[in-house]
Amino acid sequence: MQKKFAVVFVLFLNGLAEVLPCCAAKVAVAGMAAPDAGPAGAYPSRPIRIIVGFPPGSGTDMLARFVGGKLTDRLKHPVIVDNRPGANGIIASELTVKAAADGHTLQFMSTSHTMNAAVYTLPFDPVMSFTPVTMLGAGPLVLVTQPAFAANSVKELIDLAKRNPKTITYAISGTGGINHFAGALFSRIARIDLMDVPYRGGPQALTDVIAGQVQVMFATLAITHMQVRASKLKALGVSSTKRTPLLPDVPTISESGVRGYEMNIWWGVLGPRGVPGTVVEKLTRQIGGVLREPGSAQHLEAQGAEPSPMSSAQFARVLASEVETWRRVAREANIKAE
Repeated sequence: MQKKFAVVFVLFLNGLAEVLPCCAAKVAVAGMAAPDAGPAGAYPSRPIRIIVGFPPGSGTDMLARFVGGKLTDRLKHPVIVDNRPGANGIIASELTVKAAADGHTLQFMSTSHTMNAAVYTLPFDPVMSFTPVTMLGAGPLVLVTQPAFAANSVKELIDLAKRNPKTITYAISGTGGINHFAGALFSRIARIDLMDVPYRGGPQALTDVIAGQVQVMFATLAITHMQVRASKLKALGVSSTKRTPLLPDVPTISESGVRGYEMNIWWGVLGPRGVPGTVVEKLTRQIGGVLREPGSAQHLEAQGAEPSPMSSAQFARVLASEVETWRRVAREANIKAE
């Protein structure tokens, strides 16, 4: 049975459980691959550039470097990661849109790509301006704080926030990003008021959480689970509907009393609009091969992600669906660009 890869949020708003809708299946394939143009065997003809909109050490960066290294061996050409952090990945997306549509420039992106459309006026269309290649993997976030913080559970955090409104801060890697949405939704469902503190990227944000400059953060397992195991961070809960094997003793946020709360992050690969279909097919096949290699699943799972390969058309539907979903979430949770 095919896995379900689209992110689903179940929110308790106004006391009612509501599953956020996906957009209709009228996905505009115009943003997908162009008709076949030449033999796929001619591709690649030079090094491939992978643009990552987040700094080195972030979850997206680590996944890009892992997959990029494997693709180098498979495609017999260097695959080079180019970190262009800033504006929650929008800078990287702009560079991708302007690149030649020949498959030699790709963007490794995350859920934030579809969230941006719900918060910002973008200089591109998050679906139509790109060629979807494939999804890579998906996984939960973890709510962490530094060990000396007063709260030792989600319930204690909520109680503390209710006693001290607008005093507890949470770190975000950009307005309208995954950390921001996660915290805003948590605040809304738990009926508390946390204050967001923006950073240029996840690693910098997490450094200040460890140092106690910011109280909590909703972060990826890729950049947190080792610090949790080393007791540099304290994990209060995970955002998925079931516990993660990386931190089996950490309860889900939902089972901790915030009923219906669920948040997952996924990663994927895009190219500029109009990449030839033969190139897209080759990339999808080779990336899927990487994800199916012995040890790849274990490597991704060690970073808090589950391999989730899919076709270009399937990924296009996910992108279009989530753009509409996050616009709905942004309205409900009052998430706005400052």
